[in-house]
Amino acid sequence: MRILVNGEHHDVTAASLAALLDELGYDATARVATAVDGSFVAAGRRATHPLHDGAQVEILAPMQGG
Repeated sequence: MRILVNGEHHDVTAASLAALLDELGYDATARVATAVDGSFVAAGRRATHPLHDGAQVEILAPMQGG
């Protein structure tokens, strides 16, 4: 399916948000915030949160520094 991740189109096979993170190469222990179609998805719900063709996904990593 074709989805939009952080403003870029991707063709993916992942059916869930957790599978998408894995497919895109995110470390399973990485601390990131995720949203699908503008709604926040908590880490504990990623494995069961389904994706659909045309989904808009945002993946945000916290920034460090001062």
